[in-house]
Amino acid sequence: MPTKARPKKNLSALKRVRQAEKRRLRNKSVKTYLKTITKKVENAISIGNKEEASKMLKEAIKAHMRAASKGIIHKNSASRKISRLTKKVNALLAA
Repeated sequence: MPTKARPKKNLSALKRVRQAEKRRLRNKSVKTYLKTITKKVENAISIGNKEEASKMLKEAIKAHMRAASKGIIHKNSASRKISRLTKKVNALLAA
């Protein structure tokens, strides 16, 4: 009985695998940064540091919108997170 021929490598599929891995790592680092900046805002709120909370909020908004524009997170998800953070900071500033 003849042996089976070795399957050919699909070069475009291999390239897609490489690209997907690069994107996965890039997206992972951006998502980690979003979590970190969100925690910094919430930490400033819990301490009661109004200036730091305002400054970090601006940075968080910028980071979330950039991630949404790149397609790393959904636009509505970014808006929801920004809205919740803004609400907390405004409550701190009003107090």
